[in-house]
Amino acid sequence: MNYNTAVIDIGSNSVRLVIYRVEGRSIWPIFNEKVLAGLGRDLKLTGALHKGGLKESLIALRRFKAILESYDLNGVHAVATAAVREASDGPDFVARVALETGFQVRVLSGAEEAWYSAQGVRCGHLDAHGVVGDLGGSSLELIDLDAPAEVAGVTLPLGPFALGAPQPIDLNRATQQIREQLEPLKGRFINPYFHAVGGAWRNLALIWMMKQHYPLQIVQQFEMPAREAVSIARLIASQSLSSLEKLPGVSKRRIENISYAALVLQGLIEELKFESLCFSAFGLREGLLFDAMPETLRRDDPLIAGCASLGARLGINDELGVALADWSLEFCASCDQALSPPPEKLVRAAAKLADIGACLHPDHRADLASDQVLRAPIPGQSHEERVFLACALYTRYSGDPYTREPVLTGRILGEDGLLQATRLGLLLRLGCDLSAKSAPLLGRSHIRQDGDNLTLSAKAGWEDLLLGEQTRRRAKALAQSLKLNLNIISYT
Repeated sequence: MNYNTAVIDIGSNSVRLVIYRVEGRSIWPIFNEKVLAGLGRDLKLTGALHKGGLKESLIALRRFKAILESYDLNGVHAVATAAVREASDGPDFVARVALETGFQVRVLSGAEEAWYSAQGVRCGHLDAHGVVGDLGGSSLELIDLDAPAEVAGVTLPLGPFALGAPQPIDLNRATQQIREQLEPLKGRFINPYFHAVGGAWRNLALIWMMKQHYPLQIVQQFEMPAREAVSIARLIASQSLSSLEKLPGVSKRRIENISYAALVLQGLIEELKFESLCFSAFGLREGLLFDAMPETLRRDDPLIAGCASLGARLGINDELGVALADWSLEFCASCDQALSPPPEKLVRAAAKLADIGACLHPDHRADLASDQVLRAPIPGQSHEERVFLACALYTRYSGDPYTREPVLTGRILGEDGLLQATRLGLLLRLGCDLSAKSAPLLGRSHIRQDGDNLTLSAKAGWEDLLLGEQTRRRAKALAQSLKLNLNIISYT
């Protein structure tokens, strides 16, 4: 079932509306607007919501109401987090929102906020393990993905506003607060892997990427060793406001909070001994939608589902993708270990998109197809897998290895990965051309490794399918890449 739905997220720092197109397991944002109202700016001092933030938030929410009235929606999830939860005038604010806009705002508890953030990480990374940390303006939520469902997450007053923002950071005082809050948790969160959720931490990842000239500036499932995260966190936390303003890739409205976010990340790594970080662009909002899905959908792989959804948007016949995947995996099963066939998940994902170039300009299909696959907002893939698929789709249309961005392939994929992607691309190229992109015709043929041979055969009565100069050329290119002899079984 496909439908539109919306999430209104009233946080301590921002008020945001995101409208999503939900297509089965896949969630596509189709409209995204935020206002950095700063509702929690004065909460630590006054115990109440910031007056200017109240005004900005209500203006934004009235606009959001007008926008949503123009959409055909399956529903609206309106939630508020730490600032509204903790403020003395939080209930009055919720009542006023209902009166002026009709939105029935659900104020999440800290445990609920942690749970939905964890669900968001699972939505984008089905096999995720470790601890999720969601840093908002006023609070930090922590939850262990590997703990039983009945073990609730925790909420801590470690958001930038709770630590002193928007005032310039007092490193010693803030460090001490962070240590005091984390000390009791040392025995609870014992896991080397940490998932960082929240806009300020995503900004930290982008800063690191730019400073390191990292060739793929996509935050979702970007991983780094904890020691490097500590290094960039220390650098950011020690910078003056004027120095931070010169950093590329940082939202100017987030400048006053980013030093605090860096210090919290540093404290988490040092106190809870995380060894590896994975940044998530999916969080509470996506978690709300994911949690509402049927369990059968939640179990689907987000990469395969995302590729199928993107393919459907582009008019790709999913039957071809399924047939190509089965045909290709049959070949992979026949390969000896020396040929190192790619994982099944990547074969199925690439097959789903093997006809992605059909609607692209014929002179630029390879470039456009690979770029689209590389940067498509499809979760469930590491950066290495993302580059692998882009390289495979480039070869599927060009017949050549991906050479456009050698730094990208060299730094993220490596020579062996590029060779593997090239071979998969040649296999998909052969399958598409051999069958004229017809799933029933493709099922009439078989391809396998037979010792030192690459054997291409057809079912009895369909031998003429193997005829043609282009079929032989495509098969020969694949055989040469595999360092095998080509054997097209004779026909009568």
